[in-house]
Order: sequence, then structure tokens, then C-alpha cells
Amino acid sequence: MVRVAFCGLGQMGSGMVRRLAGAGHEVTAWNRSRERAEALLDAGVRVADSPAAAAEGADVCFSMVADDEASRAVWLGERGMLARMRPGTLAVECSTLSHDWALELGREAVSRGVVPLDCPVTGLPEAAARGGLVLLVGGSDAALEAARPCLDVLARETIHFGPIGAGTAYKLIVNLLGAVEIAATAEAMETARRAGLDPEQVADALARGAAGSFHVGHKARIMATGRHAEELAFTTDLRRKDTRYGLALSHALGVASPLGNLALAHFDHASALGFGAANESHVLDAVRDRSTGTAPTRGRPRDTRERQPREARERRPRDTR
Repeated sequence: MVRVAFCGLGQMGSGMVRRLAGAGHEVTAWNRSRERAEALLDAGVRVADSPAAAAEGADVCFSMVADDEASRAVWLGERGMLARMRPGTLAVECSTLSHDWALELGREAVSRGVVPLDCPVTGLPEAAARGGLVLLVGGSDAALEAARPCLDVLARETIHFGPIGAGTAYKLIVNLLGAVEIAATAEAMETARRAGLDPEQVADALARGAAGSFHVGHKARIMATGRHAEELAFTTDLRRKDTRYGLALSHALGVASPLGNLALAHFDHASALGFGAANESHVLDAVRDRSTGTAPTRGRPRDTRERQPREARERRPRDTR
């Protein structure tokens, strides 16, 4: 039995916590919206009033939140988990974050005698609930082995890419590629519609053809049927965030990423149309609007300019990836 602290109980985090508790680990959870934590009481999960309180006495501390800002709030400061973590405790960050922050968090953990792993995940919420995630790990061999009693409960596969930051680097690479695939799928599906082809037949053919991939097949079928709300696993704004972080990494390494920039422009436009909190498959509406100006909108368009510097914003963690 491992004493686990877990912060961030969105669609992914809630499923992961249930897996850990179901495997017999003693889990204390925190979430900005307390009702999400209380919904796990039936699984034997304890509810904490702060990330620091959750980390008190824990052997392993997990975070699964939305972005760098939320991660900083969970780990740092008087209410952060690092404030109460004992030397030798494992700090496992499962969120998709910027590469710079993943490295900074690793250094901060080491300076306090805490053992870090960056461990972003791939898989839909249903995979989190059944322990079918793929974990993308950066950190030492010893840290990974120490974390396995928990990680093996969550994953069907664990891939160790190298030292701290390596797992995050790969996750940003694959999510940037995914953004390009999804945006290109939207362009293909709109072209097919205008060509008079049956959208569902096209989606099926794309999924089975040479250009097929998980993203192409899955998103093409949603775009063909229009069932965006029924299969909501990843929002437009989360895709925008991941794409920005991925572009920041590629640009920092001197890699030209024009396709990534074009994909981000599509997702930015979808958010401006009001689809930020909706399924990322609504990038199809951005393609249509940029082509004809006839896409439906949901409320007032959002401002897609860069947000204010972090120091000027309230440091409040979010509760989803």
C-alpha cells in the first residue's frame, strides 16, 4: 500500500484516482472545485483542503491539471505540495506542460530533496478509468522503479524517454503533430462535403486508408456526424494550449514549424467563434468560417490574444487537463 496525494480531478484525474484507490493505495485528493473530490468519497478517497494538506505524509504526489499556471499553484507556495513533502518523496507531474516549466519544476523538486518524474499521459478518459493509459516518462531509472507500484495501475505501457523533461518533450511533439493532423482532417472533410461526397463514407475510408491515424479516423467520424458533444474528450482550448507549448519547444530548438503555426491559427479561430470549451473537432467550423464566413457561433467571440503575464493573473489551479 502506497500513500498517494493526487491534485487535479478532471476527466483524466478522477479516473486515475479511482484506479489507485481500487488497487488498495491510500489516496488523499484535492481539487479546486471541492465537489469533484467529494464525488470520490465512495471509492475510499480522502479529501484535502489544499494541495499541501494532501501531500502531508504521502509517499507519492501526483498532479494532473490544465497548464503551467495551474501546475505552479499545485506545487509551489505555502499551499503547494512541495511545502509539505518529505525528502525522498516522489513528485509525479502528469499534466501536459511547457518544457521550460517541466525542467524548472524538476530542479525545484531536487533542491528540496524530492524525487521528480515528468509523466504526461496519452489516452482518453475511458482509458484512464480502466488503467489503459500510456505514460511518457522523464526522470531517473531509480525514480521510475520507485513509482511503478502506482504507475503500473494506471498504464498499459510506460515509455521512459530519458531524464527530467524528456517525457514532456515527447508529449509536446506528439500533440503538435496531432494538432496538424486534426486541422488537416477538418480541411479534408470540408473539401469532401463541397465535392458532394458522403461525409460518413469519407470518414470511414480515411480511417482505413494510407493517410489514416487515430486522430484522422476519430475526428473525421465526429466531423461527419456532427456529434461533437457526445464524444467530448479534449477541448479546443486545451488543444490550443498544447499546440502553443509544442511550438515554443520547436522554436526554442531552432525548428521551423509552419504547419504547426497554421494549425494553431485554425484552433485559435475556433475558440474565437465560441468553441473554446467544446470539442476540438469544432475546428471544422473554423475551416468553414475562414473559407466562407458561414460557420455557426456560440456566444460572443473570444479574444485570442496572448493572456497577461502570469504575475498579473490570479494563481489559481484549474481542475482539468
